[in-house]
Amino acid sequence: MSNHENYVDFISAVEEILPKTEQDLYFLFCNDELLIILQQEKAIIPKKKDLEGMNLYNLQYLGLLNGQNCFCGELYKDEILPKNMRLIKLRPLMSLIEEDMFWLVGRAIQIVNWNKDHKYCGRCGTLTENLEDERAKKCPKCGFINYPRISPAIIVAVVKEDKLLLAHNNQAPEGMYSVLAGFVEPGETFEECVVREVFEETGIKVKNIRYFGSQPWPFPNSMMIGFTAEYAEGEIQVDGKEIGHADWYLSNALPLTRRSISISTKLIDWFKENY
Repeated sequence: MSNHENYVDFISAVEEILPKTEQDLYFLFCNDELLIILQQEKAIIPKKKDLEGMNLYNLQYLGLLNGQNCFCGELYKDEILPKNMRLIKLRPLMSLIEEDMFWLVGRAIQIVNWNKDHKYCGRCGTLTENLEDERAKKCPKCGFINYPRISPAIIVAVVKEDKLLLAHNNQAPEGMYSVLAGFVEPGETFEECVVREVFEETGIKVKNIRYFGSQPWPFPNSMMIGFTAEYAEGEIQVDGKEIGHADWYLSNALPLTRRSISISTKLIDWFKENY
């Protein structure tokens, strides 16, 4: 089951596909905040014609969206913004922009930060150069090639008969619960990560692990790989450090969970529809 459709009308590229026009879209950031035009509580990505007189830097080509070139880059901190524009962080942006466009924003900020964070070679300190035919930076001195970082993480809905395992992460707001998640370690399969993370966080062993779907998550550069799994054995034991509380919940008696476009919401909805 796939839970995220990559932009069906978006073509990713590192070189411009069409000639530049005043209608080209620009995804511009300053301290991880996106420049938007705010109209009637909706966020609109500015076009080239909207940016006259503004100083932009570190521009990179993203690709083609519905026949429009897309670029990403940065704004200087002291840039004076037009009255109809503002800077906004990604989380509040979710409620102001269409979902497909949000994922493109997530792609843009990751490329911007990768470009900014890997200006110099991590091995010898030499200024890197962008490769022309792929999204990569190569050191002209030692030859080291750096690609945008993607951090894979599993997220899993564990079911015991007709109940769902939910946990409260101590970094989440009071009373907020979610399914379990964690980053994949080097040399580990996704399924092995599911087993390890569930056991580490709750003391539960699982079986019948099945792929659910995947979703990019730009906070800051994750790729969430979703699974469902069945309870095998064990009693809930949380460490009290990362996870403060966990329990099994019926679909009609779930605790407070965050509603969003995230795959965690889709996993919980899957449980509610099937149990």
